Amino acid sequence: MGKLVALTLLGAGLALIGERLMTLRERINAYREVEPVEPQNCHLIEGLENGSEDIDILPSGLAFISSGLKYPGVPNFAPDEPGQIFLMDLNEQNPRVQALNISDGFDKASFNPHGISTFIDKDQIVYLYVVNHPHMESTVEIFKFEEQQRSLVHLKTIKHELLKSVNDIVVLGAEQFYATRDHYFTNFLVLLEMVMDLRWTYILFYSPREVKVVAKGFSSANGITISPDKKYIYVADILDKNIHVMKKHDNWDLTQLKVIQLGTLVDNLTVDPDTGDILAGCHPNAIKLLMYNTEDPPGSEVLRIRNALSEKPRISTDLQESD
Repeated sequence: MGKLVALTLLGAGLALIGERLMTLRERINAYREVEPVEPQNCHLIEGLENGSEDIDILPSGLAFISSGLKYPGVPNFAPDEPGQIFLMDLNEQNPRVQALNISDGFDKASFNPHGISTFIDKDQIVYLYVVNHPHMESTVEIFKFEEQQRSLVHLKTIKHELLKSVNDIVVLGAEQFYATRDHYFTNFLVLLEMVMDLRWTYILFYSPREVKVVAKGFSSANGITISPDKKYIYVADILDKNIHVMKKHDNWDLTQLKVIQLGTLVDNLTVDPDTGDILAGCHPNAIKLLMYNTEDPPGSEVLRIRNALSEKPRISTDLQESD
């Protein structure tokens, strides 16, 4: 009788795992292929051979780019090289990237930049906040941008027990920001988390006086940004293939207003400052991304979401490439 019960439980467990694996393959678009849709003014920016993880653009047209991310499960093109921050001037006819020097006293050898966000104070001083993963931990580094010297001066490292597996960040003021946690576990249990869809990731608010979780229940909270009027926060859930539209309250809490389904794995977000449109960088097929093959590289796509706050947002494809 005991053996029968054990076999029954084993069979039920295997059936559950099988069903969850099949569901996961559908969630990560394992079977999707895309056809290229490229605008005529699209061209390759050389000098970012180690990958570009995130980008943040100043009103002046200068853009910061984080590169060289080393992260569990993500292809790594330069395992022995530290990460870098690049600068690109979008006002140039043929923009080029330039690596920014970082001040002495900062551990550049373990620099592993992920999401980034900028803040400009009343004196027009530019600060760059960088999610960093030194030795696979999570910190937020604050730099001051020296435009004439094309360099970054390290000012501070922020650590906190809630700053775990941080993916992206959006700065709200001096040492005030929201940050996303993209997975709960930091070891082999990450796979179990994905298979079982535990939804234990969250959005964190940080300030020197208060640190708290302000929204939770995401499969994998990823890119985050803010509307031009500073009233709404947009959060990408990469495994749920959607964008959450959140209302920001005076106490920094967030309330979900709606969810925009996109049918593709949504990564980083930015907002067009002129139109308020959301631009979403996406992965059409996660299997091809994680099992990177230089002979058949993964595609990518950029979607534009217009009128995100309306009942029927308009979604269009700005860029789609298959290689």
